[in-house]
Amino acid sequence: MTGVLQRFSVFASTILNRIINMKRGELPLAAMSALFFFVILCGYFFLRPVREAMGVARGMDELRWLFAINCFVSLGAVLAFGGVVARTNRRRFIPVAYLFVIVCLIGFAALLIQDVRSGGGLIGTDAQSALSRGVGYSFYIWLTVINLFTTSVFWAFMVDIFDVDQGKRMFAFVGIGGTLGAICGSWATNLISNLTESPYLPAGLMLTGAAFFALAIVVMLTLERMAVRSDASAMEALGSGTVGDGSEDGEDEGSDDVIGGTFWDGARAVVTSPYLLGVGLWVVFMAVSNTLIYFTQANIILGDSDTFSQLLGNFAQFDNLAQIATLITQIFITTHVIRKLGVGWTLAILPLVTMAGFAVLAVWPVYGVMLIFQAVHRATRYAISRPSRETLFSVVTPSEKYKAKPVVDVFLYRGGDLAGAGIDGAFALLGLTLVWVAVSTGPLAAMWIMLSVGLGRAQARKVAQGGAG
Repeated sequence: MTGVLQRFSVFASTILNRIINMKRGELPLAAMSALFFFVILCGYFFLRPVREAMGVARGMDELRWLFAINCFVSLGAVLAFGGVVARTNRRRFIPVAYLFVIVCLIGFAALLIQDVRSGGGLIGTDAQSALSRGVGYSFYIWLTVINLFTTSVFWAFMVDIFDVDQGKRMFAFVGIGGTLGAICGSWATNLISNLTESPYLPAGLMLTGAAFFALAIVVMLTLERMAVRSDASAMEALGSGTVGDGSEDGEDEGSDDVIGGTFWDGARAVVTSPYLLGVGLWVVFMAVSNTLIYFTQANIILGDSDTFSQLLGNFAQFDNLAQIATLITQIFITTHVIRKLGVGWTLAILPLVTMAGFAVLAVWPVYGVMLIFQAVHRATRYAISRPSRETLFSVVTPSEKYKAKPVVDVFLYRGGDLAGAGIDGAFALLGLTLVWVAVSTGPLAAMWIMLSVGLGRAQARKVAQGGAG
């Protein structure tokens, strides 16, 4: 019996070490960061299945047009984002951004409730109205853009709190918090959609998401205060004894500094920096592959759904299974892969998975294979590639971090979506099968892998040269 307990203790310690790879004093800040991400993604995954169902409810052709519109809307959103950031500071900007999300969600929900009370129905149903169709398309585009901003701001905030070494060790732990939130949100959405066919279902899920974003503001402000105290303790340990110039409330003045510049600085930084341009191209490659996978998945789900609630529930179920796979990857693989392979070769894993997945799907284009491929691809994307990609921004200046990063994460990402939608539409128009998609991913994956390795080497050089972190 004692031997069994000892073996279990060793096993539990090994698992805990894989999850919590931290030094003394780092756990409270990392735990609060993980809670912050949990709340954000839990709220988002109440909304994501609603967006997906509204986007594909009227067919794949209209979904492709929505992707095209997204690209142009994203450009305007990036310019507005850069302008706001240039005139505010970090502590004020992030709560205001999430408050904007809350107000919009309440507005969308109010319109849908009013439409149902007036005799209208949900988009894609026989009772749909012009208002429900307009709200559905608007919500699809809005959430697609807003999601990239909310996660971009979150990770930029994380890079501010943690340095390069801490990021490599703790971003995986923070990511686990987000994955648990995504699992809870998608599981609850799937459960609710299976219990009701009410036309008020989308509005109710929107209001639930708004409540979680309100909670995210509270958690963020708490995390900010903890980060200030942590910085103060670190400086005292080094013998400085003070933070900044000794402000009375002990707050980190760096967090109150206006980032400065114009809203064109972000786009200019990407165009003029080979490093940021390479990061942007990597994101475009990723977006193209994601879009091709998404359209294949959407076709399968559309064929398996008879009502809007079933459509919503099936998307939520897909999300839930993919997030569970992501959690397993984060616990057992992420941190050690990044530390052993380095950023570049870790980034190269996603193109390899994409190429292999399409090859298998071309031979067996069935629901089960699609489910496994999507789960593995998203687990690799979120649990392995995302933490590695975020560390690329740990060696750029704060101005580039907050203004160039959204250009990469929003506009270029949506540009990749547009390219992927165009490729998928061309294949459909020509009557080409998944075999041709698989063949086309070969050269794409080869260029993507070379770019991944090159970015890893460039980041290492910047770290050696003392890049901003």
